[in-house]
Amino acid sequence: MYIEFKDMPEYSRVWVYQAARRFSEYEKDLITSKLSVFCDGWNTHGNRMPSSFEILDGQILVLAVDESGLGASGCSIDSSVRTLRELEDEIENNLTDQGKVTFKSSSGEISVASALGIKSKVTSGEIDSHTPVINPQVQSKKDLESVWILAGKSWLSRYFPN
Repeated sequence: MYIEFKDMPEYSRVWVYQAARRFSEYEKDLITSKLSVFCDGWNTHGNRMPSSFEILDGQILVLAVDESGLGASGCSIDSSVRTLRELEDEIENNLTDQGKVTFKSSSGEISVASALGIKSKVTSGEIDSHTPVINPQVQSKKDLESVWILAGKSWLSRYFPN
């Protein structure tokens, strides 16, 4: 069952999806429409789960579920990914590829790069230890307080001198 994101408990499980580019207003409306319907019917073994979503910074999609009554099953998680892939196709914006790093420039602009080529972004100075990057460790709504962390405190720290 769909619940407003602000009303989801802090312990709700979340999945953070990084879009390849900012969503247009039309795309935000489409995402809101489709995910509201999806969340309203999202279930595990036939039991509806309290769930919601939020768009952060015009480019980051967060899907949340309160698993306190029933945990999200593999099939229910698969259904959410299937819905997101359908959205991807419709808006032509990659959401589900996990092989990317999202970061903010000094001007606050969000950029997305392949994780395989991220070292070159560090070498060129585009990313330094103070660059905000998406925290891949976010697992709960409460964790969203640290959805952006400094690159030097992330897995990218290995690329910066001590």
